[in-house]
Amino acid sequence: MLGLMMNSQLTLTAIMEHARKFHGDAQIVSVTADEPLHRYRYRDCFARAARLANALRRLGARPGDRVGTLAWNDYRHLEVYFGAACEGLVCHTINPRLFAEQIDFIVNHAEDRWLFVDPAFLPQLRALQERLPTVERFVILGPAASAEGCGLRDAISYESLIADEPESIIWPDLDENTACSLCYTSGTTGNPKGVLYSHRALVLHTYGALMPDTMNISCREVVMPVVPMFHVNAWSIPYGAAVVGAKLVFPGPRMGDGEALQRLIESESVTLSAAVPTVWLAVLGYLEKTGKRVPSLKRVIVGGSACPRSIMEAFEQRHGVHVQHAWGMTEMSPMGTLNSPTADWDTLSADEQWTLRLKVGRPVFGVDVKIVDPEGGELPWDGESFGSLKVRGPWICSEYFRIGKGDAHAEDGWFETGDVATIDARGFVAITDRIKDVIKSGGEWISSIDLENTAMAHSGVAEAAVIGASHPKWAERPLLCVVRKPGATVDRGELLAFFEGKVAKWWIPDDVVFVDDLPHTATGKLSKKDLRERMKDYRFPGT
Repeated sequence: MLGLMMNSQLTLTAIMEHARKFHGDAQIVSVTADEPLHRYRYRDCFARAARLANALRRLGARPGDRVGTLAWNDYRHLEVYFGAACEGLVCHTINPRLFAEQIDFIVNHAEDRWLFVDPAFLPQLRALQERLPTVERFVILGPAASAEGCGLRDAISYESLIADEPESIIWPDLDENTACSLCYTSGTTGNPKGVLYSHRALVLHTYGALMPDTMNISCREVVMPVVPMFHVNAWSIPYGAAVVGAKLVFPGPRMGDGEALQRLIESESVTLSAAVPTVWLAVLGYLEKTGKRVPSLKRVIVGGSACPRSIMEAFEQRHGVHVQHAWGMTEMSPMGTLNSPTADWDTLSADEQWTLRLKVGRPVFGVDVKIVDPEGGELPWDGESFGSLKVRGPWICSEYFRIGKGDAHAEDGWFETGDVATIDARGFVAITDRIKDVIKSGGEWISSIDLENTAMAHSGVAEAAVIGASHPKWAERPLLCVVRKPGATVDRGELLAFFEGKVAKWWIPDDVVFVDDLPHTATGKLSKKDLRERMKDYRFPGT
């Protein structure tokens, strides 16, 4: 027997129409290359998204066509998000920080028909355009004159493209399983892989992200997504904010600038933000240097890599900002877990609370998890047994775009994340390493993440990374690479002594290398692959 319910489709169009009707006055504020602070409302955004959809129809767009973007977080990018997807096209967000060869591969593999490009990325595109045969036209995300002399074939400015189009449109009646968005993995091994999201998956993911024990976004929040819109749908914030009518503040090209972010937080009364730890390190450094404050900011959500306790404590003790861990992947739309207090939180000791807070949290409803040993046997949730983390759920990809299941999918219907993790009896997940980054010393595993977090607790350390370096006896031993804080004089002996009593003695790194900087990926994560390449000729003393 089937239930007697209406069968309305779960689509981004439904989100857009809901926001237009009930939250039309909510603000969207953007920093762009042509305007230091652009301000308009949701109803303006969706009217312009309709004009864009009409323009794409005029250009001959067909259902499923890919519309590529190389753009920062701003209002024009948001219009492409909704205008393309709600027209039945696929909004293909491309990370502009990738190498030229990766962008070349991604655009051609996706067969993008149009590329919407921020003016900042014109030099990259000029060098690449002859290698992108599927691209029919380049749209410059700027004012009417922005395409003049840009050097790209058949270029037109965004404002010129939509200028004469009507704001009224009858949106297509889409099946909820229609593809709407495409994002490629970073491609640390082999070519990047495309994850093709459906309307249904992103609407369900939005519901999951909005829940009180997840992002807990409401119409009373002012949300600044620093996490880029070119990476995994900006963690669903553009969709979630539209559902509830939260004010959006987009930092545009200033997303890594601590001074600019502090100014936006203060001037726009931002209450919630999300980004990788390196961004919050920059903001914290600016606050400490200048004495500036972030008085409105209440919460920040951190993902991409583990946030050291020292950063969390500094934000909370000096600025009253609560820091929450989250974890997910491109293949997961991206949210898998978020760290929120349990019902008995207030009965726990401070140490017990910190033990839990340094984990990535519990799975969101819609995400199932398990950890397995090398033979595929499921491991207990005791907080100690660690193994390969697998996930499944309605917003987790079943296979890669034009590749198939690939080597990341098991035959049992679970997705292999590539992370090594523990799960405790409460369901809190702790990521102990990436499988490719875990250090295997004398047949035993050592967590590089735990060592990095310990190093970051030292007052003289600005940033730290641990990799496994070749050792003639133990196969691998931990090598600690450190960026000192300005003016700090911490040396090798002091830092190694700092580990004593905090980690197992045999985990303590064998050496410390002080560096001016550490390599990062295009999304701000530490790049262990590049660090290993940089340190490939390193030899431990005495070996």
